Amino acid sequence: MMKSFLPGNGVWEKRKMKKREFTVIIEQDEEGYFVAEVPELAGCHTQAKSLDTLMKRVKEAIALCLDEKDEKAPRMQLVGVQRIAV
Repeated sequence: MMKSFLPGNGVWEKRKMKKREFTVIIEQDEEGYFVAEVPELAGCHTQAKSLDTLMKRVKEAIALCLDEKDEKAPRMQLVGVQRIAV
């Protein structure tokens, strides 16, 4: 369930929303921060020092991106990850 704020009357209402799954790519930078990106949602990324904090933040980032995009994100499926030496 998700809480939504109803403007005008200042009341929080619980509403059921269908849960969606998203692929999250996690990397670690040179300074030790974990960086998460959600390829399905353009511009959806966040960072944190710990994985626990990162997962909380990425859920918040996804919710914000969905609100901004009116919950109509393109459906993509992760096919795989490759490493290539050049």
